[in-house]
Amino acid sequence: MTPFSHTPLFQQVTIIGVGLLGGSLGLALKQLGLAKTVIGVGRSRANLELAMNMEAIDAFVGDAKEVVGQSDFVVLATPVDTYLEHVKHWGECLRSHTVVSDVGSVKGPLVLQLESQLPPEVFFVGAHPIAGKEKSGVAYAEAGLFKGARCIVTPTSRTRPEALKTVCALWEAVGSTVISMNPHDHDWVLGAVSHLPHVAAFSLMQALCSLQKDDKTHSMNLLSFSGGGLRDTTRIAASSPEMWRDICLANRDNLLQMIDQYVGHLQEFKKTLQVNDAQRLQQLLEESKSLRERLT
Repeated sequence: MTPFSHTPLFQQVTIIGVGLLGGSLGLALKQLGLAKTVIGVGRSRANLELAMNMEAIDAFVGDAKEVVGQSDFVVLATPVDTYLEHVKHWGECLRSHTVVSDVGSVKGPLVLQLESQLPPEVFFVGAHPIAGKEKSGVAYAEAGLFKGARCIVTPTSRTRPEALKTVCALWEAVGSTVISMNPHDHDWVLGAVSHLPHVAAFSLMQALCSLQKDDKTHSMNLLSFSGGGLRDTTRIAASSPEMWRDICLANRDNLLQMIDQYVGHLQEFKKTLQVNDAQRLQQLLEESKSLRERLT
């Protein structure tokens, strides 16, 4: 990427939580010249120093109150269950017309709660870049992480058009395709295509662990015999436990319904095997294969 290839959208951006997504956004903002100054806020000084060394941020502080009042854009990139706590801590320090956004994968009621906590002339726009890795932390950040990815924005009836336009312009500038969606629809869709697959991957690893513990006749390490199939299927089980704990709890109602659906299909596979129905098993496998081939 060529530095300063865009006209700056912001004078000062504050990123709350400089991990994989926050750090990648900081790198993109700086490399593309979208912000004159990027300030990081976080719990770990070592992590923030690494972010500075990587040139993802220009400076850092431990308390967002020190900098948000001078920022025209503030991004929440911490675990989603901390958002309200953060906003309650520094929301009153924000100046008029500041835009606050996020990168979280749960929206729903949280968007409305955040809007209600911010001063009247501060504008919140929910955003969710569908990009990431199974590894977490700023060490894995990269400026091109969002290039070619979808980013869902979740405006409400309270969203200011100019704030929405600014957030969309940001994500388009870093290479994302922006899609607008109702916050509750977002949580249903992402529950199905992201949250449920993570639960399935975590559960599969738990099942393998149980099989290993319950084995009374073999002393072999199951995982040592794994191939590409297991690695591909469970790659996302290496994701941040803290982050996924919060996502699962925040989208609990949708996820419980989807887990029931998934368990129902596992039960159908089980019953098909129990009755030795080769024809039905073939049909199930062909349907799954056809659906997978349509995945882009």
